[in-house]
Amino acid sequence: MAFVLQVDFKMDGPFGDEMAEAFSDLAKSIKEEEGFIWKIWTENQDTKEAGGIYLFETKETAEKYIDMHSKRLAGFGIPEVNAKIFAINSKLSELTNAPIK
Repeated sequence: MAFVLQVDFKMDGPFGDEMAEAFSDLAKSIKEEEGFIWKIWTENQDTKEAGGIYLFETKETAEKYIDMHSKRLAGFGIPEVNAKIFAINSKLSELTNAPIK
């Protein structure tokens, strides 16, 4: 069963195209993380928040990732990270076209 990791944190920027350019190397490194399947990057320039919705193969790989990622974000000057891990209800998610395969 796959698990969703929801992450958000306060960030002053960059956002939009500048964010895509600034974090492209980070995005490439995330693809190499153990158990990683995909990530949707989230941002809200008005509230100065960013984060993502991730899909991991197991709860353990999601937990391992958020531990590492929280430390990395602290190194970027972002000390407070909100993270939640959820199991997926595959039957209902498939009915609503979720990209969980």
